[in-house]
Amino acid sequence: MRAFLFDLDGTLYEDGVPLPGAAEAVAELRRRGVQVGFVTNTTSRSRRLLTERLRRCGIVAKPEQIVTALRAGAAHLAERGFRRISALVPETAHEDLADFELTDELPEAVVVGDLDDQWTYDILNRAFRHVMDGAELIALSRDRYWQQPDGLVLDCGPFVAALEYATGKSAYVCGKPSPDFYHTALASLGSWALERPQDVVMVGDDIWGDIEGAQRAGLTAWLVKTGKYREEVFAKSGVRPDRVAQSVADVVALL
Repeated sequence: MRAFLFDLDGTLYEDGVPLPGAAEAVAELRRRGVQVGFVTNTTSRSRRLLTERLRRCGIVAKPEQIVTALRAGAAHLAERGFRRISALVPETAHEDLADFELTDELPEAVVVGDLDDQWTYDILNRAFRHVMDGAELIALSRDRYWQQPDGLVLDCGPFVAALEYATGKSAYVCGKPSPDFYHTALASLGSWALERPQDVVMVGDDIWGDIEGAQRAGLTAWLVKTGKYREEVFAKSGVRPDRVAQSVADVVALL
């Protein structure tokens, strides 16, 4: 294995608290000369803020080493030539959308991220009206749920599904498990990774976004039993990871 891509929340840390052995595992891989990158569907923080969170967890990272659904969304918007967007993401993530005009007046696209407990009927209905008026529907992810200290909570996937059902339009998905997202993640490691994706290991806690999505893109995928992992969900999913570990602390031993 020449490189590892790590999911963040639920894999390296939970609610900003590092999981035992996470920093040591990343450091040991680097000591062995293995490339390390980071991928996340998190839309509540910019890449700059994510590097700060990783640093507080004892993991050194540069913004360009983190591939996020938000940055993938920004790249798609730029490619389509969109300038005016309605961004359903927290303000802490707005700096990664600095190239666009954030507005609720005739937006060209509605970008759906995770608003957590900020979701309201009015926000969802306003997004519905924008899409019905012709705005493109862009989903930063289709994640179903994620882990908080008090249990599982809805992610943005259910809200994307609601908008698709109501409008009859399909969302363009920018984050995991999109093949384009993993292509971008591989490219961040170097051209060799695009030619040999099987030599890159994706490590994550989400059976669909992290494991199934990575395998469909040609990567090797290792599941960790932390974060949102649930045994009964895994058993019913039909997805078969290349390896299963109790936590990220076991990754080096699996090598």
